[in-house]
Amino acid sequence: MKVIDQHYINGRFVPSQGRETMDLISPVTEEVIGKVVLGDERDIRDAITAAKAAFPAFSRTSIAERGEMLQRLHDAVMARVDELTEAAVQEYGSPLAASRGRTVFAAKAFLLTKEAMASFDFERVTGTTKVVMEPLGVVGAITPWNANYTHICGKIAPALATGNTIVVKPSEISALQTQILTECLAAAEIPAGVINIVNGTGTIVGAEISSNPDISIISFTGSTGVGKTIARDSAATLKRLALELGGKSPNIILDDANFKEAIPRAIQIAFSNTGQACHAGTRLLIPASRLEEAKKLLIEAVSATKLGYPDDPNAALGPLVSRKQFDTVQHYIQAGIDEGAELITGGLGRFEGFEHGYFARPTVFIGAKNDMKIAREEIFGPVLSVIAYETEEEAVSIANDTIYGLAAYVSSGDHERASRVASQIVAGRVLVNKGVHDDPYAPFGGFKQSGIGRDSGHYGLEEFVEPKALLGFTQA
Repeated sequence: MKVIDQHYINGRFVPSQGRETMDLISPVTEEVIGKVVLGDERDIRDAITAAKAAFPAFSRTSIAERGEMLQRLHDAVMARVDELTEAAVQEYGSPLAASRGRTVFAAKAFLLTKEAMASFDFERVTGTTKVVMEPLGVVGAITPWNANYTHICGKIAPALATGNTIVVKPSEISALQTQILTECLAAAEIPAGVINIVNGTGTIVGAEISSNPDISIISFTGSTGVGKTIARDSAATLKRLALELGGKSPNIILDDANFKEAIPRAIQIAFSNTGQACHAGTRLLIPASRLEEAKKLLIEAVSATKLGYPDDPNAALGPLVSRKQFDTVQHYIQAGIDEGAELITGGLGRFEGFEHGYFARPTVFIGAKNDMKIAREEIFGPVLSVIAYETEEEAVSIANDTIYGLAAYVSSGDHERASRVASQIVAGRVLVNKGVHDDPYAPFGGFKQSGIGRDSGHYGLEEFVEPKALLGFTQA
């Protein structure tokens, strides 16, 4: 059994000063597969001190130097892609192909950022003023468990590209994955103190990042509730915030859509990453006139979506990450039943044929109303709520009737019509006649309570710099 008892601080693996331990549980077998020693305030303060000390020199590195570092980080992660994938399968439980795809994409984040950095205007001129986009300082990054490598690499890459140093608090339940990834990052020979990683809880390590005056910006991906806590705790020091939060994304299928294509795509969108995805389209809006047709196709599409063990090459869905998440999903399924929505597939309990593991049953409710709990709150599991509408205008109104605004989806046989509807939806990303977020340079982030700021491409780099105006620096 693997014990993770070190943090990566100032270019070295150092023993944890914190002594509290936590078991790491396999979502497939429900057995203990490791332990992590959780850091305390001393550990995270040491990491912040190291990052602060490294910042002056690192902030003066050239674009070319940082580009070489990003390339080395990519190469170091890819050198151990098989081990990283195996750890993700073991600790997170997602199917092998999906786990490998996310691991490769995490490595690719460094190359994508390198490309974006090369064309980013770090110096700009307006009138007679030279504007220099300067790094902020120490980045405090807090990442979730649902795509551990992707989120860690996706925050380190733009922070380093813009000349910042970084302290990362990954999800403590992903410690086996984080350990191997950290070993990769260490192998890339980035200057000491530039990258620091501390395992620990949000209430201790995360709280210190939120309040510590030497943190200049917090980059957080996670729930809206935790995002609000971070915003509150960081207010005293007026930190910059980049928050990618929750969602309850609508998927509008218009009455002229090809339902035999749109319905299976809707299931894929809703159940992406076993529903553990912030952009999952878990509110499916169907024209009332085609509801019965949709009902039959939904049942067929769910039946064709295989749930299985991670080593099953045909499995599209795996277990939920933990007992806590499994119980949360069960709570929402019961709520849907209690509220009177019609359960057409799935339901309570573990998926048939699985005696162990957090294998929730992929579940679809129809006849849901937009004021029901299952349609208002982020479930983070394979539960889809189908809501009927009468007119296009009503569909848009329902789609926008939410506190969230992260992603949305529109399907139609008329691309111009779909685009018109998409333009009316209040969300950071709207996908037209597609279900895959396949443009890595497009901004990703939310409106309303889905967050502040954007990831990806030039938009992501902008979050980590501050404009400094040098008036009179140039001639008129």
